Amino acid sequence: MIDHPDKFSKKFIANLFNQSESKLSDFFYKPVGSGQVGDCYRVTLDWKENHKLPSSLIAKCPAADISSRDTARNLHLYEIETSFYKYLSEKCSARVPELYFSDFDSDSNDGILLLEDMHPAKQIPQMDGCTAKEVSQVLKEAAALHKSYWNDEKLLSYSWLTYGVSEERKEFVANLLPAVYPEWKNRYQGRISEDIFEMGDALIANYDKYSEVREGPMTLVQGDLRLDNILFTDKNNRAILLDWQTAAVGLPLNDVAYCISTSFLNPNDRASAEEELVKEYHALLEVNDSYSFEQAWNDYRRGSFVGFLMAVMSAMIVERTERGDEMFAVMAERSGWQALHLDAISFLE
Repeated sequence: MIDHPDKFSKKFIANLFNQSESKLSDFFYKPVGSGQVGDCYRVTLDWKENHKLPSSLIAKCPAADISSRDTARNLHLYEIETSFYKYLSEKCSARVPELYFSDFDSDSNDGILLLEDMHPAKQIPQMDGCTAKEVSQVLKEAAALHKSYWNDEKLLSYSWLTYGVSEERKEFVANLLPAVYPEWKNRYQGRISEDIFEMGDALIANYDKYSEVREGPMTLVQGDLRLDNILFTDKNNRAILLDWQTAAVGLPLNDVAYCISTSFLNPNDRASAEEELVKEYHALLEVNDSYSFEQAWNDYRRGSFVGFLMAVMSAMIVERTERGDEMFAVMAERSGWQALHLDAISFLE
């Protein structure tokens, strides 16, 4: 399959836009971004004429690092993301890049996407954190996404959306967490507060209770809604949601809790803003008759564990880098303080 820009041809690119090869003088590419399980490139397009055609696009390719690539294959991440763009992105009310091309090879479990280049929209580095106003922009898109597929049972017909809630995945995570958690703690000893380690100890010990099936609304969730996967903003001042490798059928407030917990540099700023942010999000859903704010708030509190669990598992199964080590420490720390402040541990009793 065509899985890297060095395999592109002028004819291939021109065909994406229903143009003849002769209309494209040349194309160039360079790496962009810092993905953990995928490599991205900006492909600059030198058209001879017709300025209405895109001057660039983004190619999202399988990771060159074999360990990260194998992780993505085993977790079906390339299948999930290419399928999201192919089947759901056009119907999704959240702002996402336009799809030009997608391909998935079921034999290798590799996939590639060619997407709208959102330049000059900017990414806020994960470690820097952002403001409550910027989080609010993201949650508007989350509400649009969740509202589009609220309790939509058709989602269950997409097998690639149910990997995350399958018995196989539950068993995988239940076995993985206690196996990697001691090593994760050793890696971050002295970097992360003992209070957070104690919370993590209790969560891992009671993971079976945490993972019990819960009643509540289900919808399409992004699954990794954090700053590294968001751009600010498009020409209409909307946040743009990227990286759909963990899209799934799931609980909407998990997206919300994960986004809020990982976005604030200062945990006190997060604590003072989060209830109002959740109220704004809940109001946008327009589901108060069937799903009250009180229900949403409880789901939000329980969802505060999501960021911590993601940080632990991701740190131990992808290629290790200096930036990755610090990023996962920051994510675990911010989500850990959120869970402690919200007394999420009481849900495990």
